[in-house]
Amino acid sequence: MKMVDVCQVFKDAGVTDVTSVLASGNIVFSSDKAADPLKRLLEESMSAYFSYEAFLFIRSQEEVELLQANIPFEMHTDFHVYAFVGTEGVETILMDEFSNSTQVPGEKAEIVNTVFYWRVPKGNTLDSSFGKVLGKKNLKDKMTSRNINTFEKILKKMG
Repeated sequence: MKMVDVCQVFKDAGVTDVTSVLASGNIVFSSDKAADPLKRLLEESMSAYFSYEAFLFIRSQEEVELLQANIPFEMHTDFHVYAFVGTEGVETILMDEFSNSTQVPGEKAEIVNTVFYWRVPKGNTLDSSFGKVLGKKNLKDKMTSRNINTFEKILKKMG
């Protein structure tokens, strides 16, 4: 789907200051509505427009700033770091999955507050045992992950 179309769906749903971040499916916007009803409205709008069951995760600027500030791993050029956001308790499910997977050297996971962070050597993201878990259908509506670099770009758009 094109981000310009996604942005238009958000605008048509009544939110303002709508912009996309890369082609990552992240939309930055403003709204006076509470998060839960807004989430339902936007999911219904996206589902109707694109003819699929949309699952969205809405985070405030403050939540994204905390997510970025709480990265538990030292940044290193040989590793990717991902943060996972989702429904309540998904971080525990992810940690259980990680604990039951085979790790490559340097691969780590940690929960800070309710955010699951994963560090994996570059080139191993999709091939790692835990990386294969991320495609499970039973997790589709419970979480999403983004590279920490994407969160930096989101914060810049949020201003």
